[in-house]
Amino acid sequence: LEFIYSSLYNLLVDPVALLKTESTLGSEEWNPWEGDEKLEHRHRVKTSLQILNKSTKEKTDHKVQIWGKAAIGLYLWEHIFEGSLDPPDVTAQWREGRSAVGRTHYSFITGPAVLPGYFSADVSSVVLVLNGRERAKASAAAQWLLFAQSLVRARALRHVAVLLLGNERCDNAWLAPFLRSRGGFVELLFVTYDSPWVNDVDVFQWPLGVATYRNFPVVEATWSMVYDARPYLCNFLGTVYKNSSREALMNILKQDGNDKLCWISAREQWQPQETNESLRNYQDALLRSDLTLCPAGVNTECYRIYEACSSGSVPVVEDVMTAGGCGNASVHRRAPLQLLKSMGAPFIFVRSWKELPAILEKEKTMNLQEKIQRRKMLLQWYQRFKTELKLKFTNILESSFLMNNKG
Repeated sequence: LEFIYSSLYNLLVDPVALLKTESTLGSEEWNPWEGDEKLEHRHRVKTSLQILNKSTKEKTDHKVQIWGKAAIGLYLWEHIFEGSLDPPDVTAQWREGRSAVGRTHYSFITGPAVLPGYFSADVSSVVLVLNGRERAKASAAAQWLLFAQSLVRARALRHVAVLLLGNERCDNAWLAPFLRSRGGFVELLFVTYDSPWVNDVDVFQWPLGVATYRNFPVVEATWSMVYDARPYLCNFLGTVYKNSSREALMNILKQDGNDKLCWISAREQWQPQETNESLRNYQDALLRSDLTLCPAGVNTECYRIYEACSSGSVPVVEDVMTAGGCGNASVHRRAPLQLLKSMGAPFIFVRSWKELPAILEKEKTMNLQEKIQRRKMLLQWYQRFKTELKLKFTNILESSFLMNNKG
């Protein structure tokens, strides 16, 4: 079974084949990477799926319910699992979805009506998606954990994992007592940012993803996204804080006049609310720019990185460790964005925005064909990134929960 999973995974993430299957980035009417190997790849995937289904047919299916009580859960479900929700209305009080990966059947529930104690857990394994970014959010998340703990004690649940939108400074101490390694009941933790807790044993780093809380959508590739010339060298739409590297970035752009060649829309105060117009402008900026500038905020990792990837705009990332408790000096020398780097993100990393003028000068010399190839590579990598995370997430749950079921 492990060999079959591995073979199927290799097919799914093959750099050539991945770009030639409609389910990745196109449709039956148009596929920007359609080629001679398309039918052969489709046959190989179909055969591997048949073998996988046959080998697991007589085995007991594992059921996992995901309680989505943070917007990052929508990134997991809609972007990584490529699952749908019923009803599709994002304002609905209760939304559900189902998906199967290997031996595991997942159900996902989310919405304001999903409250502790007001619904029944009809499975023995649960993943809680929680928001612990701020003190008030962490307090609400703790109530969910106490609810789950009561179900474990009543033997209504056997296994609990947590996917946490963590604190930007990696201050997640409130969660520690709930972890099994610290005497609690939570067996697995998937956490955002470069938390020093990450050990790839029971704590795993998870991507921040796109800002689903601001309704950033799943973006499907189009012909124009891949092949059209983009009128702007770069873009930055966001908040510019006083005495920050973002302020330095704006000054550098103005000095060389490159701000006139880029889509720049800076504001002095953060605006959490997204309107249809502002979201449309932001998406247009991504789609019409070759590069997306990603200066560090409170944390180096930001939603903008993933949103740029989904639009084929190469992220230019400020590669500096921000203040706080993130990073693991003994393992990573406090280098940020370990998950993205370990998975070979094809970004442009800068230690200082003083490097930007040279980068933009190089952009001016690139021809359209070179940029098209780079977009293909970025879109291909991002799809492979999500596919690998999906398999990793499932394999970790199966190896932990199923093994413990037997024990």
